[in-house]
Amino acid sequence: MGKKEFIKYLDKYSNERVRMRITVENRKVVDIVVQYETMIEGKWVAIVRYDCTHGFLHRDVMYPNGDKDKQVIEFDSLEMVLTYAEQDFKDRWEFYKNRYLKKLKK
Repeated sequence: MGKKEFIKYLDKYSNERVRMRITVENRKVVDIVVQYETMIEGKWVAIVRYDCTHGFLHRDVMYPNGDKDKQVIEFDSLEMVLTYAEQDFKDRWEFYKNRYLKKLKK
């Protein structure tokens, strides 16, 4: 079993990032975590995450109070989820961040 972890930055200031962890067995992806994080007051904060924790594929949307909205998602393969999640964060990180910040101010 091999694990790979890496980070990709979404903005030129390196304040927005996608953190990825991929677990492979026999050349097949068996577990993933793809998480969008933003820098708030000097700390990395998880905003949205795609993963297989709890035994099923889902997307967690985080809230400042610690709550999570867990949404089951279905894909044909984990490789497809990796591609989808990374593109989702590239396209929508500003939306996800603004939604989180609005909740933070309430």
